[in-house]
Amino acid sequence: MKAIDILNSHKLKRTSCREGIIDIVMEAGQALSENEIRERLTGNYDRTTFYRSFKTLVEHRIIHKIVVDNQVVKYALDNQVTHKSAHAHFYCNTCNTVKCMDDIPVQHYNLPDGYAEEETEVLIKGTCSVCKDQA
Repeated sequence: MKAIDILNSHKLKRTSCREGIIDIVMEAGQALSENEIRERLTGNYDRTTFYRSFKTLVEHRIIHKIVVDNQVVKYALDNQVTHKSAHAHFYCNTCNTVKCMDDIPVQHYNLPDGYAEEETEVLIKGTCSVCKDQA
């Protein structure tokens, strides 16, 4: 899947900034922070253009936010784009990476009457295999 196809399927205008952000997130193989995405983005985009493009991609559920804590937020392609089911994320306390754990599905809970689930997030914190091997 290409960035242009993703934008077209969401009926969004094609811009080089939007395409660049999607390409970076797709190629990364792990979730990235806004700063990591901005640093990897080629082209001379001002802050306003970057943040408007970024916000649009989040609002249209092309990329989604993974909140680790009040200081660390990472982004990855949304399940709507990847066609993956809801899954857990793993945060490595040593190298600060976030990985999708596709084989660990998110459990759905039976809520009391009157409650409606909008989203459920599962974040597992620990040490990744790479950091564990280096210890």
